Amino acid sequence: MVILTMGMGLFSCHPSRTPQPTSEEQAFEQFFDEVGDFVTENPAHVRTLALDRMAGVRDSIVHHCYLLVALKTTLAGSMVDSSYLLLRQLEEFLQRTPVTKRSARLHSEVLNMKGNILSRYVSNDSAVHCFERAYEWYLRSNRRGPVTDILMNLADAYGRAGHLEKSAAAYRRALFLTDSLQLSDNMRTPIYYGLASTYMMLRDFESCDYYYNLAARNYGRMLPYEKDFYLNNRGNSYYYRGDYETAIDYFKRLEWLNRNYPDRDFQNNLVWLNLSDCFLQLQQPDSASRYLDRCEPFFRKLGLPTAIYYIDTQRMHLFLQRKEYAKADQILRQSQTGPEIDFEMVHIRNKMLEHYFEEIGDYRKAYRFMKDNARLDDSLRNERIRMRAADLELRYRQDSTLLAQNILIQTQKNRMLRLQRSQLLWLMAIITISFLSFLYYIYSRKKRERITTNLHHMVSTLRWENMRNRMSPHFIFNVLNQHISRSNPEEQREMMNLVKMIRRNLELVDQMSVTLHEEIDFVSTYIDLERKSLGDQFASDIFIAPEVDSQNVRIPSMLIQIPVENAIKHALRGKEGERRLWIRLEMKQEEGEMKSDQVVIRVTDNGGGFKQVSSQRGTGTGLKVVMQTIQLLNRMNRQSIEVQVHDVLAPTGEQGCEIAFWVPLSFCYEI
Repeated sequence: MVILTMGMGLFSCHPSRTPQPTSEEQAFEQFFDEVGDFVTENPAHVRTLALDRMAGVRDSIVHHCYLLVALKTTLAGSMVDSSYLLLRQLEEFLQRTPVTKRSARLHSEVLNMKGNILSRYVSNDSAVHCFERAYEWYLRSNRRGPVTDILMNLADAYGRAGHLEKSAAAYRRALFLTDSLQLSDNMRTPIYYGLASTYMMLRDFESCDYYYNLAARNYGRMLPYEKDFYLNNRGNSYYYRGDYETAIDYFKRLEWLNRNYPDRDFQNNLVWLNLSDCFLQLQQPDSASRYLDRCEPFFRKLGLPTAIYYIDTQRMHLFLQRKEYAKADQILRQSQTGPEIDFEMVHIRNKMLEHYFEEIGDYRKAYRFMKDNARLDDSLRNERIRMRAADLELRYRQDSTLLAQNILIQTQKNRMLRLQRSQLLWLMAIITISFLSFLYYIYSRKKRERITTNLHHMVSTLRWENMRNRMSPHFIFNVLNQHISRSNPEEQREMMNLVKMIRRNLELVDQMSVTLHEEIDFVSTYIDLERKSLGDQFASDIFIAPEVDSQNVRIPSMLIQIPVENAIKHALRGKEGERRLWIRLEMKQEEGEMKSDQVVIRVTDNGGGFKQVSSQRGTGTGLKVVMQTIQLLNRMNRQSIEVQVHDVLAPTGEQGCEIAFWVPLSFCYEI
């Protein structure tokens, strides 16, 4: 039973990547991710796409990555001459390319492909050398992912060369890598059926079936070439057990699978070659001859030594079953045996020739072939013993490594657990601090609201008290008595002003702001009422600058009234000589330029300056109301109302007092 397949790691090409891949490298990687699974299904189409893309690439390494994809398709399509031609182009490029991590990856891929070509068409020993070098180059490259594809090819080549302990070791190394890196079952599947094939050659069918059953669990997710390898080698395992009917079932499944891929000539002819041998063993020469006639022209055209040797063996067996000894003897004389022939093929032929010479009575030659087979069996048994010892040693090392790895993982888990605990404590501390901060914010906010409410109540109380003081019965009756004693029309007008002032005072109690126009109107009324009591030497001057919009500019209520009342009561009423009062409303000016965001209000008298003690001094609540009102409102605004009280030189040349207010036009009066 011939064991000829393409290398299991044939279709694993990714571009070599720098830490920051170029756009051409990214384009190639995307291209291969899209078409990689179709290399065996439709190699001609993939080859056309690869060559078309290769033409427009400037990066020489990426250019030859596309060429490597084309090489894979020629091998998948059994185009021997094209495979050698493309391989030579890649090798010539690498010879003149400096060694870098990028080129080292391409070196590894090219050697991997060369090993597949040599193992199929030329020499398995040379293929082993190529796969070993491919593994070395891979370790020197900027590796991307595990190296299981090259290890599996190397293991497969070791197995065909008869180094079964090396084959198993390479497979187990690949399996250990997939376990260590916790890769998916899809990565383990080809390793499972590769190990199964190795145990098959050692006739350890229990271990063989164990690994084949592991691989069979992922059969539905296998790629076409993986299904090919699995079905072919599992059929071989039943052939070696002598269960030819089960072997035929697997080969028939493979034949049916290959009907969907007409470009896979090598695989199609290989399954026919295996089927012909199974029918020979079942003494069905007609079926065997039909399959052998279909595959023989293909392999003779390829010139594949192992396949031709196997075909000659089957032809001799066929002639022996038909008692055509002369034809069998002619094939035996013409057939050549070389070191590249698989030892399994030699074993099969020796067994057949032993029976042949036994039938024709040449017992000496029959004995020689029986002895050769016994030697091969002894070698195989010794190989099995060595492999068992090596397998146990490798498993021990892997178990020790896995134990150390598990200890490391557990240590890391404990460290992560401690880190999570500390993070949890920090999180709880942050939540607690945040909650306490929130409570403090709520407490502070309520406290500020309480202070504001109390202040508002205090201002309202002071305003009522101020109104009561200014509207005292003594004042009201004095004024009324004066006006009642007069009956002329002018007195009637004064009476109306008094009534107007009383009504306006009552209205202002609950108003936090008024317009400039309303405040000036009220102040003018108050001055007119006080004018006669101040005598003929009293004069007042109210100036409103043209740029001041008195109808829309709002100020705190009584902001002008109270300073005017204080000036008349405490500065001008007891003054000898000329009594003067000035009220000016202007826009703020800085460095000669007028600002449009604040209005300036100035109340000035010539009453001798600010007096802490006055014979006319009242309760002092008026100015207190103004200041506390301003204080309350300033807390609610970004821009504040500014107040200044100072002595000045009046325009008359006398000492006087001035109260000035700077009121922002955007000031808010809502509490």
